[in-house]
Amino acid sequence: MIDQLDPEVAGFLAVLNEGFPPVATMTGADARAATKARQVPPANLDDVRSAEDVTIPVAGGTIGARVYRPHGPDDVRRPLVVFLHGGGFVFCDLESHDGFCRDLARGVDAVVVSVDYRLAPEHPAPTAAEDAYAALLWASERHDELGTDPARVVVAGDSAGGNLAAVVALMARDRRGPALAAQVLLYPVLDPACDTASYATYAEGYFNTRANMEWYWDQYLGPERRLPEPPELVAPGRAASLAGLAPAIVVVTGADPLRSEGEAYAAALAAAGVPTLARTYPTLFHGFLTILSLRAGASARALLHADLRTLLARTSLETHP
Repeated sequence: MIDQLDPEVAGFLAVLNEGFPPVATMTGADARAATKARQVPPANLDDVRSAEDVTIPVAGGTIGARVYRPHGPDDVRRPLVVFLHGGGFVFCDLESHDGFCRDLARGVDAVVVSVDYRLAPEHPAPTAAEDAYAALLWASERHDELGTDPARVVVAGDSAGGNLAAVVALMARDRRGPALAAQVLLYPVLDPACDTASYATYAEGYFNTRANMEWYWDQYLGPERRLPEPPELVAPGRAASLAGLAPAIVVVTGADPLRSEGEAYAAALAAAGVPTLARTYPTLFHGFLTILSLRAGASARALLHADLRTLLARTSLETHP
């Protein structure tokens, strides 16, 4: 697969393979510090009109969040996107995904609320999922303040955040709200078994390794990987039914241990009657969408924005004919 990659993509992948910290040999705190040290300030600050840090109450305390408002008139109700960052449930934060969220707010003309949920291992499962759902509730209670449309609420996330977005979509269905117009799952982490075909094929050499994924799950669930009740608070594909969930956009990367489970979850959503758009990028690697300087990432983000705008426009027409 590596010899089939575009030269720019192969170059980025080589840098990531060589320079990414050996997190599977670290404590959670050390991995967090090592990845934090690699963060680069975004160069697209002007993509949005404002970015405001807020505090959200959750069970046992508070979490942070950042509200991005796009340029444009104030008298327009915009979509609300609650975004959940990746990082193996262990690291990354508002800053690591700041540039991506600014780009998302501009590209979709949406208010984006990026959630700084509590991290493992200090806060094991399902803390992150409950924090994410609390943030969705918080944002959904403030449509007038945020200038957002209650009929166009989206939950989105990348990698571990894709897991949380899928779980929150189930929570919103099962806890009777808030109603979601879409769920956006970007190369999502979906199950702790780590035993699919792509885990064998792409175990190492493609940035996101099998060893790292197993370590992430150990941090989130503990080394015995016991699932909570109900299990879909951690493994959304183990829900008794996926029927009635919000329409889904699922993005999968080909050179990734997570490829098989992402494609299988997209197929399961569709089989359950959930409108599902699945896009696989066969020669790209995990995490590429948040690398703003990567040309392949820029074109894929533009397509993602267009897909989401189309889905939300359809929702708007159905709600406000």
